[in-house]
Amino acid sequence: MNPDAAIYVAGERGLVGTAVVRALRARGFANLISAPRAALDLRDQPAVERFFADRRPEYVFMAAAKVGGILANDTYPADFIRDNLLIQNNLIDAAYRHDVRKLCFLGSSCIYPRLAPQPLQESSLLTGPLEPTNQWYAIAKIAGIKMCQAYAQQYGFRAISVMPTNLYGPGDNFDLKTSHVLPALIRKFHEAKSAKSPTVTVWGSGTPRREFLHVDDLADALCFLMESYDSPEIINVGWGEDVTIAELAALVSDVVGYSGRMELDRSKPDGTPRKLLDVAKLTRLGWRPRIALAEGVRSTYRWFLDHGAETR
Repeated sequence: MNPDAAIYVAGERGLVGTAVVRALRARGFANLISAPRAALDLRDQPAVERFFADRRPEYVFMAAAKVGGILANDTYPADFIRDNLLIQNNLIDAAYRHDVRKLCFLGSSCIYPRLAPQPLQESSLLTGPLEPTNQWYAIAKIAGIKMCQAYAQQYGFRAISVMPTNLYGPGDNFDLKTSHVLPALIRKFHEAKSAKSPTVTVWGSGTPRREFLHVDDLADALCFLMESYDSPEIINVGWGEDVTIAELAALVSDVVGYSGRMELDRSKPDGTPRKLLDVAKLTRLGWRPRIALAEGVRSTYRWFLDHGAETR
């Protein structure tokens, strides 16, 4: 990408979008096209068409999506599949028809089958049933991957599809009804500490294993891949190591400074037993993450404390 290239980060105010904007600016890219949600509803096809015709972005990072944890996916399945399909269809098609030079589509590790061999290799896509608790989101993301591949095959459109593991970091969603597990734990343990509660309840058995990647590491990987990867085949981005939910909760409890007990609510769903990505493909290209989990949780908690009003 040329330093003066016009770059559009869809979802620029979200967790990933803000990190990608930070990463691009740090690399000297100043011609960033802004279109926040209030100005452009990506579900509105005519509005997206007008935006691309008027602003003519050369590169697009697709970080816009409707996201959430187990509770949100279970509560709003229609919203998750409808909104994500609309966003993807509108952006990918408009990008092709308005001569975008390259598009980066952001998928998710939940696209892989629930019981696929671990660590999850890119070749496991569509080899088995999905995890029921987030299948609506996963199916939408798989459709986005296949749309990118179809446009590459039929039209020669340059689109890459990146599959990140579980993300966290500054700007995360800490709402207990819609957040993912790590920010939810930060909020729970912080509020328990503030209220001097003797216990904190953690959903599930605590045994599922999850991998976590700081969002600034992901943004660095996306910039790296936009400039060095051109295959339509999907590519994983992760840390390459995982922890149990109980271990994660213990880490968050320690970082927050909570002195009470953790109780596991085994009546709540666990989700997929394990989600660890095989990152050998990305490692061979020369990229590795830098922010270890303990360091990342500490910095995310500091952000949470500094931006209390924004996390409610």
